Amino acid sequence: MRQLLLMLSCILLTSCASVAFAGSIEAQRASIAPNEENYALTAEFAIDLGRRLDDVVTHGIPLYFDFEAVLERPRKYWSNEHIATLNATYRLSYQGLTRQYRVSRVTQGAQAGNSSLYQSFNTLNEALRVVSRIHALPLVTRQAITPGETYIARVRLSLDHSQLPKPLQIDAITDSDWRINAKTIEWQFTAPATGSGTGIAP
Repeated sequence: MRQLLLMLSCILLTSCASVAFAGSIEAQRASIAPNEENYALTAEFAIDLGRRLDDVVTHGIPLYFDFEAVLERPRKYWSNEHIATLNATYRLSYQGLTRQYRVSRVTQGAQAGNSSLYQSFNTLNEALRVVSRIHALPLVTRQAITPGETYIARVRLSLDHSQLPKPLQIDAITDSDWRINAKTIEWQFTAPATGSGTGIAP
């Protein structure tokens, strides 16, 4: 506990003495494509933690990222019909003894089930590359999708500030330099009538 408090004090003093830029998470591309049993989601994000959150990870404090994908069927006179939701939580940490960054992922969804991923990397950029790329995760069964019908898809990756230590949570609220600007990408996905093709975000 004493060691954690010392690390937090060091980070807070560093942040007060330097000028830092707010980070951002932006979706670069996303697509939905059919396979034999499901429609699978692929997405890629650009992650910029900013200087302060880089320091947080380097001092051994883990960061948590929440990924969410939603698929809905638009309705003219009612709210959209929910079709599927896919959630994943990423934990990014630094192991001082091995000098490696570690990424773990827990995925939850009707088709993805509950699955876990654990990987270690020599650099922060390598670790963030894994967090930023979602590859062919099952989103919804083929039976739940009507061929030729148009759906609305949304994806978002964001930093979970509530998982930070309490002193850093306060800074995240009061100081914009601690905030990650996470944007949602939304697009229309038309299920192919022939069972092939993709729905790609512009």
